Parts: sequence; C-alpha cells; structure tokens
Amino acid sequence: MKLSGKKILITGAGGFIGSHLVEKVIEQGGIIRAFVHYNSFNRWGWLDYLPQNARDSIEVFCGDIRDPHGVKTAMKNMEVVFHLAALIGIPYSYHSPDSYVDTNIKGTLNILQAAREQSAEKVLVTSTSEVYGTARYVPIDENHPRQGQSPYSATKIGADYLAESFYRSFDLPVTIVRPFNTFGPRQSARAVIPTIITQLLGGITEIRLGSLAPTRDFLYVKDTANGFVEIACSGNTAGEVINIATQSEISIGELAQKIIDRINPKARIVAEDERIRPEKSEVLRLFGGNRKIMELTGWKPLYTLEQGLEETIAWFRLEKNQELYKNGIFNV
Repeated sequence: MKLSGKKILITGAGGFIGSHLVEKVIEQGGIIRAFVHYNSFNRWGWLDYLPQNARDSIEVFCGDIRDPHGVKTAMKNMEVVFHLAALIGIPYSYHSPDSYVDTNIKGTLNILQAAREQSAEKVLVTSTSEVYGTARYVPIDENHPRQGQSPYSATKIGADYLAESFYRSFDLPVTIVRPFNTFGPRQSARAVIPTIITQLLGGITEIRLGSLAPTRDFLYVKDTANGFVEIACSGNTAGEVINIATQSEISIGELAQKIIDRINPKARIVAEDERIRPEKSEVLRLFGGNRKIMELTGWKPLYTLEQGLEETIAWFRLEKNQELYKNGIFNV
C-alpha cells in the first residue's frame, strides 16, 4: 500500500515523534488530519514550528483522545490511522496513574472502536520498549515477555492487548509498533538526551542525572518515523507486533560522556536521588531486535548514534530552540 492520496489520521501529531511522522507522511503524499490535544490557546504543539507550507498542507483537529465522541468525529472518512497519542513520562505515572489509564488504555480503545466502525484499512498502535521491562534475553524480540515495571508501561501493555484483541475478535487490520528509545530534535527534556544537552548548553557543569548503569537502544527519530511509514506500507504487517530498534545498546553513563565530550569536556556527571527510579521499577537493560521489521518491510536504520547526536545537538544549539526549554528543572 502507498500512502500517497490516502486519508490519514495521526493522533499525538503535535508531539515529538508525531510531528516528525507528520513531516514524513507529507513527503509520501498522504492527506493528513492531525489530531492534537485541545487547549484554549489553540496551540498545536510542535506542529506550530513546522514550515508554513507543511502546516498549510494538513488539517488540524483539536480534541481529547479520552473522549470517544471526539475520536469518532476525527476518524470520519479516514483510511489509515497512526495512533501515537499517549502520556509517556514514567516519573509522572508514579503519582498520577489514573490519567495514564484514561489516556493510554481508554484512548486506545476509542481509536480501535472508531477505526472498526469506519472500516479503516490500516491501524498502527504505538507501543513502547518499556513493556518488556529489564531484558531477560537479548536482543529483545517481539516474543519477549511483557513486564509492567511502572504504571506507564502497565498501561501500554494493556493498550497492546486491547489492540491484539480487536485484530483477533473483529479482524481489524491492527499493527502494534514498538519503538525503542527514540531521540532527536523537539524531544521533551523529561528524556535523558535533551536533559543532558540543555544542561550543558545552559552552562551547567555538574550534569544531574539518575541511574547511569542502565543500557538503552537509542533510535534517531527520523529512523523511527520511517519505520512507521514502512510498516504502514507493507502488506505483511496486519496482526503483528513489530519492534523498531537499532539492535545495539549503550549505558546512560557512556552516552552522557559522549555528549559532554562534544559540548563541554570539563563538565562532570552528578547522580541525583530525585531522578532515580524505585529499584524494582528501573529497567536495567533494553537492547532491541530488529530482524522482524527488516524481514517484513524495507526498513533499516539510516543513522548511527553519532550522526543522530550531531543533528540533535545542532538543533538544540539554536537559541530559538533553547528558549523553549527550562534547563534547570527536572522534567517529569
């Protein structure tokens, strides 16, 4: 299937990955309805910062993914759905789990119900590598057990199972897309790479972080967006769970040092208790397998970690972008 000329709903379109996906789907010739969270300021998240010609080419729908009526309205006449809307911060999920259930589980149910009623041709539901918990074996393939180590990951597991049930119960052409640790321009400072970069560019020499030993599989956002498109276009992905991963890993400490070396080698890392997850909640190792996506689609990662970091740091160096971040605050 080609996306050119297809009517495509992208939820979470104003977010980090969502805004990059919007740009990628525009390139593919898709007719986009971008679902963003309603607010009285009429702000569209990162879509506000796209080039004017990109903004002019999309229809923006302001609503709330938790409301089934609004979701049905947004879904009207749509053929393909990329569902990215979610609450994603892990620390925030510790003290506000109800909002994660409402957004991540009920929001996904609303999308599935509306897509079923609309007879959508393809529905991509976004999962997360956090559903695997600490790796029991590596590389982590799609058959790895799921383990909820935070309220956030538990709600994403629930959403995954709902999506699977709609494929099995109603033959809805759902694919669960499971990106590993995506990074790049526009990412929230609640994530580790922007946290490090913004502190360094703000002149801070003691870089405050949480646990340094855990490893992650870091994936540049343009590769993530391309993975979504390749999965959508493939005729072999309905009913599947598919990782998007580089099949590599690096510890948070090693990663931090790479960024420090590029920006200010005199800076040092300080572990801060506030930023450390509860012991049984910390995911110690994520190292994703990408064999399945490479077999079912034409996807492969085009960016190395170093290339992705260079582009990300260059974006954050722009003063107009730095002004959008509060580098001295621990973002949850």
